[in-house]
Amino acid sequence: MSLLEEGGPIFAQIAAELANQIADGTVGEGERVASSNELAVFYRVNPATAARALTVLSDEDLVEKRRGVGMFVAQGARDRLVRGRRRRFADRYVRPLAVEAARLGIGQDELFGLLRDELASVAVTSQAAGATAPHSAPSAGTPAATTASTTAPPGTTTATTTTAATVGGDV
Repeated sequence: MSLLEEGGPIFAQIAAELANQIADGTVGEGERVASSNELAVFYRVNPATAARALTVLSDEDLVEKRRGVGMFVAQGARDRLVRGRRRRFADRYVRPLAVEAARLGIGQDELFGLLRDELASVAVTSQAAGATAPHSAPSAGTPAATTASTTAPPGTTTATTTTAATVGGDV
């Protein structure tokens, strides 16, 4: 069973999944990431496709190659990812939300109340899903963990996390 979706380049989907694991802390800085061959087997894709995903992450300074050892999450990668995603989140969601609220005459207090209610609803839904959703193929030498967020390819460390919402899964 492939974990990839229809549409969009496969290498970009693999790179986005690995970036999500770095952003949410599933794979920490300095930890080894799966090799292109391990990714190819896990996602059932050509090794060149998997290698291209790793190249994307390397070009963005999220992973670094250690000669003869493999690919590892670069120092500061999580902070760079989160900072960029927060900026894109504000541009894509917060600004349009504020503009539409102003058009509709929704004041700051009412908007914050609506947002608070939605965040509470999402947190409850996310916690309920986390209790039942399966997760992950086992990583090398590590038993599988259960979480609602992602599926980890071999060679990555898995951790149980609960998040209120996942928005903007781009690299």
